[in-house]
Amino acid sequence: MLPHCSLLLLLCVARLLSTTSALPFEQKGFWDFAMDSMDSDGLMTMMRDEEEGSAVEEILPPDISMCPFGCHCRLRVVQCSDLGLTEVPKNIPQDTKFLDLQNNHISELKENDFKGLSNLYGLSLRNNLISKVHPRTFVPLKHMQKLYFSKNLLTTVPKNLPASLVEMRIHENRIKKVAAGAFAGLSNMNCIEMGANPIHNSGFEPGAFKGLKLNYLRISESKLTGVPKDLPESLHELHLDHNQIQAVELEDLSRYKHLFRLGLGFNHIRNIENGSLSFLPRLRELHLDNNRLTRVPKGLPDMKYLQVVYLHSNNIAQVGMDDFCPRGFGMKRTFYNGISLFDNPVNYWEVQPATFRCVSNRLAVQFGNYKK
Repeated sequence: MLPHCSLLLLLCVARLLSTTSALPFEQKGFWDFAMDSMDSDGLMTMMRDEEEGSAVEEILPPDISMCPFGCHCRLRVVQCSDLGLTEVPKNIPQDTKFLDLQNNHISELKENDFKGLSNLYGLSLRNNLISKVHPRTFVPLKHMQKLYFSKNLLTTVPKNLPASLVEMRIHENRIKKVAAGAFAGLSNMNCIEMGANPIHNSGFEPGAFKGLKLNYLRISESKLTGVPKDLPESLHELHLDHNQIQAVELEDLSRYKHLFRLGLGFNHIRNIENGSLSFLPRLRELHLDNNRLTRVPKGLPDMKYLQVVYLHSNNIAQVGMDDFCPRGFGMKRTFYNGISLFDNPVNYWEVQPATFRCVSNRLAVQFGNYKK
């Protein structure tokens, strides 16, 4: 390869190495895939192999695919982002592990768009105009584990997703309905991010999540008016922030005994029915900020592992001495390290010091900043 071409490729790789952290997930550097999927030894081996072969001008046989025009190909990463593409490019190398097609103008995925890419591990289609996906588009991708489909125009979950899929992000589309069996056969799926879709509770058909053993599910920024029924029992994290949920009823949380983190912030919750939280014996974090609660939810003292409770920006006017901590010694296995009560009409000087007897230190409790 010519020296100036090598320099250009190195500059592109350096630009790709920039990382980002945002919620909901936004991928801006495609090397996120590479860092997740291989350890440093594997990456160094690939780089060493590349360097050892760079001294010889290699003549490729005619059946070997070249890098698509305008894209950058290196270390089995093919980056074709921000090129104004209207379709998936041809001639993608068959040994490609990561394919970045984000920030283009692709409107449709055809049957043979990914033909021959059986080694593909991750695919980013984020921020395109995709509204149509052929039912057999993903059939060749037998080893794909990560699919990033956020910021498109999808109205349904694509069909025939690879059984190998572990992570899927379809945030900010136009999905109104999740049909029964939409995720059928995806027993390896661990994480689904599907926030910012106009989904009502009635949009989830019975059996929509059947067969899934998810750890992480996010349905924030949607149109839910209650906690959805029939979500996977295996969940460790459930995020339902920024919806229109009015209340938490007794049976709403009965399935989720493995939850570590529950996000219900930025809703319209006025009441949490007594006993609702007893179904969450392993909960570590509870987010109820920016709601319309008038009191601290019942049941917190019985949650042995609860460490963080967000209750700020509610209408809580009084805090009782036993609202957070159990009466007996040794009943709580883990002390609180974060309780937020600011932006509530409660006078902190009226709260008894013993109220926070099971808090790790006084800095873990936040009061004040209430504006009438």
